[in-house]
Amino acid sequence: MRVAIVHYWLVSMRGGEKVVEALCDMYPDADIFTLVYDESRVSEKIKRHKVTTSFLQRIPGAIKGYQSLLPLMPFALESFDLSGYDLIISSESGPAKGIIPPPQATHVCYCHSPMRYLWDHYHFYRSNAGLASRLMLPVLAPLLRSWDVNTSMRVDRFIANSHHVSARIGKYYRRPATVLYPPVSVDDFTPAAATEDFYLCAGQLIPYKRIDLAVRAFTTMNRNLVVIGEGKEMEKLRRLAGPTITFLGRAPFSVLKEKLARCRALIFPGEEDFGIVPVEAMASGRPVIAFGSGGALETVVPGVSGILFEEQSEKALIDAVHDFEDHENAFRPDVLRAHAAQFSLCNFTTGMQAIIDEELLAHKAVLPRNDRSTAAIQRLFEGQFPAPAVETQQRVATTEPVTVHAPTF
Repeated sequence: MRVAIVHYWLVSMRGGEKVVEALCDMYPDADIFTLVYDESRVSEKIKRHKVTTSFLQRIPGAIKGYQSLLPLMPFALESFDLSGYDLIISSESGPAKGIIPPPQATHVCYCHSPMRYLWDHYHFYRSNAGLASRLMLPVLAPLLRSWDVNTSMRVDRFIANSHHVSARIGKYYRRPATVLYPPVSVDDFTPAAATEDFYLCAGQLIPYKRIDLAVRAFTTMNRNLVVIGEGKEMEKLRRLAGPTITFLGRAPFSVLKEKLARCRALIFPGEEDFGIVPVEAMASGRPVIAFGSGGALETVVPGVSGILFEEQSEKALIDAVHDFEDHENAFRPDVLRAHAAQFSLCNFTTGMQAIIDEELLAHKAVLPRNDRSTAAIQRLFEGQFPAPAVETQQRVATTEPVTVHAPTF
């Protein structure tokens, strides 16, 4: 079986790329297709595969400025020739599912999110964009939304990384989605013997992550906050920060691991589709103080693995920190690690393989029926039997979304 993995872009190693790594383990001979590729910033596991890029790769500055090429992405994806592949797995957050699958192929889409900047986060992205993007988005966005919805019909099976994303797939694409949580390498993290007097924020420094909220709140409280990550918000955040805020920039895994294990708690102020860093904190034995929306509602259990605050405001976050400090000793590292175990790499690969095998069997079962229908239509045009006798068959997905993950602890 020839397998193709389609990922939106390979320019860093974040949650989406960890899914690609897991798929590479499942299908070691698979070929990878991506819009743009920065070989220096991906893992050796990905580099071992044949990686095909789109024509966007040849545009000067595309690797760093790929997001500005959004209007060209549909053309780039549809230029990939996937003839001869039996299984296509698209990893979708940008427009990866928009490839043209050959008719004999099974196309399974693991969806991290429908494109946020076109759908539920559209107004937020537009208000935080530069002048050119603010002027162009109202013109381009309706066309891209139409393309996005139309290409959802090229997918045989949607898998969502959370119930939050499954609901958005149903809302925007009108398609059911099986829920399978993304892989977290929980065994790579261990609790520390003792914690230190600081809180931690870790992630890409971009507006919707709302790191600015944490920086302002901890400056006001005069409490220590360590920020790990890089992005276009860095200079803005430095201007907001008081003397208790420390920026480490893009840190190696060893530093992230050490800070996760030694912090008092992870601060997670943005709305995420799932959010892998909170699970990594729990695997390190540390609780999470998170905005109560999106994927955090599926990973942070109040009083067990952390605390949720209901409003993205400085006051709400400060109140949540005070609440946490009043009950800090109630959070047990062993309970936190047990809770994190349900999001393991093993559970992901087991669930993913089961879903793919089911879809491959369904695809094999439906093809002969379609072939017979085609033959029947051909005979009809040849006048061999009257029209009422023709019986076409169509495969229609009617099942409700099914959750595939381990029992909670």
